[in-house]
Amino acid sequence: MERLQKIIAAAGISSRRKAEKLIEDGKVQVNGETVTELGRKADAARDTILVDGVPLQKESPVYYVLYKPSGVISSAKDEAGRKTVVDYIDTDKRIYPVGRLDYDTSGIIILTNDGEFANALMHPKYQIEKAYLAKVEGIPSRQLIKKLQNGIPIEGKKTAPAFVKVRKTDQRKGTSLVEIVIHEGRNRQVRKMFDAIGHPVLKLRRERYGVLDTSGLNAGEYRELKPHEVKKLRDSAVT
Repeated sequence: MERLQKIIAAAGISSRRKAEKLIEDGKVQVNGETVTELGRKADAARDTILVDGVPLQKESPVYYVLYKPSGVISSAKDEAGRKTVVDYIDTDKRIYPVGRLDYDTSGIIILTNDGEFANALMHPKYQIEKAYLAKVEGIPSRQLIKKLQNGIPIEGKKTAPAFVKVRKTDQRKGTSLVEIVIHEGRNRQVRKMFDAIGHPVLKLRRERYGVLDTSGLNAGEYRELKPHEVKKLRDSAVT
């Protein structure tokens, strides 16, 4: 017997967090009974489980990495009809993104139907590195870069220590390219960090997520993850 949200996530319907929302919204039935309690357990092999009226069937897991273009929604679907990251992947599996990239941010993002895998990677206690390259207004001083490295208050909470390095400056245009590596995943965190030191982001790209980077991919292209890459990511989320 396993918790219902874990069974739903393992079936590739959604992440565990979204599975909990489905249960709370009364969209899950077990043997004909609508379940709304998150503590409910079931037997995936014996019980008849419906999600939105559709019988639960466990899919074989798939794992993709996409170079997300700017101007694309990091979601499985969008009510406004905008293009989403899922639209780029040629598969009949019900995949969804692991975490999010802002609409106006490009770069690497993982998509999967493995809810347990996604839940592990997104859990805040696991410090998976995320590396970004930011084009910012102006040329940040060493003192301001040090502030970012040591952590800076954002919305009342200090960010964790980060690797920050100015890669290139353009005196004529008054811009800089800055590499920043963080472990957190707060909403629009990198942009807010640079806003806090008075050097707003003009363009942002996530270049690395854990062991994965955008090597060999152009914007809008994707590939399947190799088994050893999945293992390394999984291992990094349990250590």
